[in-house]
Amino acid sequence: QVQLVESGGGLVQPGGSLRLSCGASGFAFSDYPLSWYLQAPGKERERVARISSRGSTTYVDSVKGRFTISRDNSKNTVYLQMNSLKPEETARYSCHVRWKGNDDWGQGTQVTVSS
Repeated sequence: QVQLVESGGGLVQPGGSLRLSCGASGFAFSDYPLSWYLQAPGKERERVARISSRGSTTYVDSVKGRFTISRDNSKNTVYLQMNSLKPEETARYSCHVRWKGNDDWGQGTQVTVSS
């Protein structure tokens, strides 16, 4: 059974930084691409970053140059370093893997950007 557990969220001032972590189990972690999504109140979930099994990365335009996704296959963990955070990026952030045709999500971690 796939398990994804996010951590690292919290309250941060505009312009601040946070590093999110997502620990995974139940599948061959190093073989799969992983993504980070955000879901703001009243809005649909949006993918912000993806990392392939080989480490290639893609980002939504709005976070390019500020967010960095990375993975440590030895720890079965994917990270999202977020810099220069904006109030509109207040959301619940979740990691995602598509495994055996199913979309699996963690519970998410709340990020609040506010002064």
